[in-house]
Amino acid sequence: MPTEYWRSPETIDRLNRLERPGFAAEFLRRNVHYRNDFARTQRLVARASVDAETALVGLARRWGLRFRS
Repeated sequence: MPTEYWRSPETIDRLNRLERPGFAAEFLRRNVHYRNDFARTQRLVARASVDAETALVGLARRWGLRFRS
């Protein structure tokens, strides 16, 4: 979603209906530092500078995330 829609009444209404995990995901998605870290992690994986699992574990640790499968 483009950032200009983040404060629209429709978006605010949708955010108010989210449970904690959904709200946390929306918070991170809008956090410039997280987006930069995520993009950096993707670049490292793409360059084969680090394997994907190691990179995702590091990202998860830095941001307090738990991925469930």
